[in-house]
Formats: sequence, structure tokens, C-alpha cells
Amino acid sequence: MNFMEELRWREMIHDITPGLEERMAAGMVSGYIGFDPTGRSLHIGHMIPIMLLLHLQRCGHKPVALVGGATGMIGDPSGKSAERNLLSMDTVAENVKSIRGQLEKFLDFCDAPNKAEMVNNHDWTGDVTLLDFLRDIGKHLTVNYMVAKDSVKGRWDQGISFTEFSYQLLQSFDYYHLYTNKNCVLQLGGSDQWGNITSGTELIRRKCGGEAFGMTCPLLKRSDGKKFGKSEGGESVWLDPKMTSPYKFYQYWFNCTDDDAPKLLRFFTLMSKDEISELERQHAAAPHERLMQRALAKDVTTRVHSAEECQKAIDASEILFGKGSTETLKSLSEEDFLMVFDGVPQGQVPASEIEAGGLQVIDLVAEKCKLFPSKGEARRMITAGGLSVNKLKIDDPAQVIDTSMLLNGKYLLFQKGKKSYFIVNAV
Repeated sequence: MNFMEELRWREMIHDITPGLEERMAAGMVSGYIGFDPTGRSLHIGHMIPIMLLLHLQRCGHKPVALVGGATGMIGDPSGKSAERNLLSMDTVAENVKSIRGQLEKFLDFCDAPNKAEMVNNHDWTGDVTLLDFLRDIGKHLTVNYMVAKDSVKGRWDQGISFTEFSYQLLQSFDYYHLYTNKNCVLQLGGSDQWGNITSGTELIRRKCGGEAFGMTCPLLKRSDGKKFGKSEGGESVWLDPKMTSPYKFYQYWFNCTDDDAPKLLRFFTLMSKDEISELERQHAAAPHERLMQRALAKDVTTRVHSAEECQKAIDASEILFGKGSTETLKSLSEEDFLMVFDGVPQGQVPASEIEAGGLQVIDLVAEKCKLFPSKGEARRMITAGGLSVNKLKIDDPAQVIDTSMLLNGKYLLFQKGKKSYFIVNAV
């Protein structure tokens, strides 16, 4: 596979420094991308640079993932309108550990000539004194050169601290260190990183006369112009299942529009050009089946969370369409349960009445929660097999509701007919 050709048809190239293609054609190249450990988890916006490293490795080159144990304590001003909060060393160290586990789901760290490698820039910057840094690194890039970069210009009017202004030098120092110690000749990143990347190539040229390269990927936006990676509520979609559940993660991809799906398939899956074209053709013939979205959500959720968790998310998604089981319903967390049944009418009943025993289903649905206009209609529906509780048919109007039936210790899901749902909350 040819790395540049692979990224071109996927439309994942924004800028390239001259000579890169010739250098990659000459043999294996080591390339790196930096990830700032500002949180304990990466989010789906980070998946774009991760996929760049994945493609680099698939094409026979060596990926290096730099986790910024040092720069993460400073904050990159690129694309940011305000200063970041500074993190403690202990917090950064914990975040680095978590991120390593997430990267291992994409990159192969096993023993091979092009095995993935993870490095932490605190290892080579932690003991460098301020005077040494200013003398050995700062002297090679002028303030005029640094101010001209978009990451600085975008913050010039409202002000930028020397702390974040220095980030460009620190990232350049990272590239220089990896160039001289790891034979890293390529830095990749989003298009907002172009200024930092070219500062690194310039430092390498000026300091040791070396030739280094850079390549960026376009920043991804949805067809409606909104930023990719945020839920409808404006929340980030995280790779950590404790921060974004596998169900919610699956739903984010499944709910993408027909206009966005082809691009997301190219960016975030390893499907071939022919496979994606065939999916587009099949989708156009039956758009209501959402074949592109299903393939996208399944592929990405499986890679990030496992095939088992993906299947659980699919099963949960099917509950609303009458295909889910009682076991699937019981396995849902409270957050996922409420998300699956968002907008479904709800009623309340004192938990003490259920705990005391003797509360019959007919009294609950006809009198307590008014799911039926009368007991007579409720009785007819129940005896005819038209009512279920937690996906189990109820055929006895006198059946007693007990605490063992409560989902997450507080909910009952009633289904009347095929698609009419009602939630009872025991309070």
C-alpha cells in the first residue's frame, strides 16, 4: 500500500511539505503525532490523527505516538480562544497511562521493524534548564517567525501568555529530539497544527541542517457546519466507556446523516474504496435501512469497545423496534435506559407501595398511572396478551408488581401493542 495514495482517496490530506512522497518511496519512514494528555481519555476528534498513524503502519512505516507529559502541562494555543487550565504532574501521568491503553486498540506495539512506539516528551524536557532551552532552542527561531503563525495570530488581539506562546518552541524541540534520537522525519497532525509542524522542520534545518517533513489532515466538520465530535447536546464523545457508554458511542455514529456517512466511512474505517462505494450504492437503493450508518457504527464501536460491547449496543438499539430481549433491557445502565427511551411518557408510583407488596398490575396501569382509561379496557388488553412489562407478556390482571421487577432498582417499562411505551418510575 502507498501511504499518500491511500490518504488521497480518503480525502485525508490538507497540506504536505515538498519532497515527502519521494522520501516515503525510498523506504520506511518514522512519523509521529502528538497527543496532549489534558484528560484521562481521548475523544473521537483524536481518532483522526490516530487513523493517520494506523494507515502509516499499515503501509509499512513506523508510527510514533507522542504523549505530551510536558507540553500537556502548558497547553497548545492552536484553535483555542482562551488559556487552558494547567494540570499537575500526577494528573498528567494518570492521563498518559489511560491514553496508552486506548492507542493500543488501534496500533500494533508488537515486536516488528515498524512496530508502534509511544514516547513521553517529559522524558527529554524534564531535566532541561531554562537557560539551556533558551540558548540551544530559542535562538534558532525568531519572534517574528513565531508571531506569523496562525496559532499565535489568532490569539494576538485578546492576548496570549508567554506560557502558551512558548508551546511552539516546545513542540519544535520535540520534533528535533525525535529526529535526532528516533530517526523521525515526519510529523503529522490536523491542519491547525501546520504552523507548529513547520516550525519543527525549520528548527531541524537551522540547528543541524537536516531535512524533515510534515503533513496535515483537514479538520472535519459535519454537513450542517457544526464541529465533528460533539453530541447534539454539545458534549464530547469519549473513547473511555465510563465517560461515554458504548451504547451512546454507537448511537453517535449511527445517527450521522446520509451526507456525512461516506466521509466518515473513509476517515474512520479501514474499508476499501470499492467496499465503501458498494455501501453507498446499496444505501441509495434503500436509504431507510441506513446501511452506511450501520456499517460505520459497527466498525468503529467494535474497534474502540470490542465486538461484544458493540453487539450489546446494537441489541439496545433494537429494543424500541420490539426486537430486544428482557436480558438486554436489564443489562442497560440507567443512563442508557433513559437514553433509549428518551421522550417516552412517564408516570410515578410510590416505591413504598411496591415494596409493601400487593400492588396489582391492573391497578398500576389503570388507576395509578392512567395508562388505560378504565380497568375494563386494561383487563381486556392484558388478557388478550397486548401488554408487557420489561418485555415480558402479562396475561393476568391480578399479577403483583414486586421490587425484583424494577430496572436499575426504580423503573418499569410497559409496552402496549407494538410501539407504545410507558415508563413507571418508583419514587
